[in-house]
Amino acid sequence: MARLPQPKVLLGVTSDKSFRLLEGFPQYLVSRGWDVHLVSSPGTALARLGALEGISSHPIPMKREPALLDDFVSLCRWVRLLLRVRPNLMSVGTPKAGLLGSIAGSVTRVPRRIYLLRGLRLETTAGILFVILRFAEKIAVLSSHQVLAVSESLRAKAIQLKIVKADKVTVLGRGSSNGVDIEQFRLASLDRSGLEALASTLGLDSATPVVGFVGRLTKDKGLDVLRAARELLQARGIDHQLLVIGTVERGGQLPAVGATGMLSGGRPPVFTGQVDNPETYFQLMDVLCLPTFREGFPNVVLEAAASHVPTVTTTATGAIDSVLDGITGFVAQLGSAESLSENLAKILLDQNLRSRMGDAAFDFAQDHYSRDRVWELTEAHFRKLLGRPPRSLLSNW
Repeated sequence: MARLPQPKVLLGVTSDKSFRLLEGFPQYLVSRGWDVHLVSSPGTALARLGALEGISSHPIPMKREPALLDDFVSLCRWVRLLLRVRPNLMSVGTPKAGLLGSIAGSVTRVPRRIYLLRGLRLETTAGILFVILRFAEKIAVLSSHQVLAVSESLRAKAIQLKIVKADKVTVLGRGSSNGVDIEQFRLASLDRSGLEALASTLGLDSATPVVGFVGRLTKDKGLDVLRAARELLQARGIDHQLLVIGTVERGGQLPAVGATGMLSGGRPPVFTGQVDNPETYFQLMDVLCLPTFREGFPNVVLEAAASHVPTVTTTATGAIDSVLDGITGFVAQLGSAESLSENLAKILLDQNLRSRMGDAAFDFAQDHYSRDRVWELTEAHFRKLLGRPPRSLLSNW
């Protein structure tokens, strides 16, 4: 039988910084015989990936917020690009790239079009902005052949909001868009002296349990709830430290998250800002706290699990899928400082419990969310959509 031509895939995100959500996946696709094309707004991450063998990069400026004239120009550039590249399959995600890329893919009749639903920003909006964002999501869905949601609760929420019909949206495996690199976290492990040195550098007391927060410092992450939960813990005399890894998003507003807001009468929080090696800092934590109001699927919970750290999160969309309640951590009621503090207290007061939960979290991540497993599921799904045999069978063709 004649050899099949090399399949061509295009992956698109709005900002090149979002390629961290696909870290390693483009290279994996190349290793599996794909001709890979990447699209995002111009940036160093896009340029760096485009310099790799088998990967072509295509910068298209895109504004994150609605901007009719700029969006029209970006859409025209998308159309021209797709007419030139002619991918067999495209997968686009993040709001603006998902919208413009899906529309352009429909106009140029890309054979297989996937809208990768990573989350619903509209969940924490209201009024006209909610209407606009919901309309944009529906257009992206209508312009695609299939929607891949990164968690079951996200799929359910999109169906509930009548953004997509149930038969058009699916979840691969247990969800997540890129899994977690278990080996990377193993290699980053520090010995006891190394951990003590890092803790000392940050001003952490090695004898006091550490609650960690990792992520963008925005209201959507529930930081006001975390502050109130800390006040309740302090009132009960439950000593703890707060390690905060992340930065304020550009244009973001952060009432009650400064040193005075998060202090809440207890130990002052330790802010690291953005760090290049977060896998090292997870080792300082006794529990990760993600009091979020919305997610798609929180990678940070998998990263904590890869470090044998349990998580307390909320019943928010996406977050609820990331923790096995009572096994790998606890799931608190969304927006409830009382529920959050109660579940944090269980772990902070019981060293054996947090050790058992940390080990269970690691097993859960390794079994269902190892990066190789997520990549294999996604690549196999791409091939299925194109009617091509699995890579392991290609030697017979």
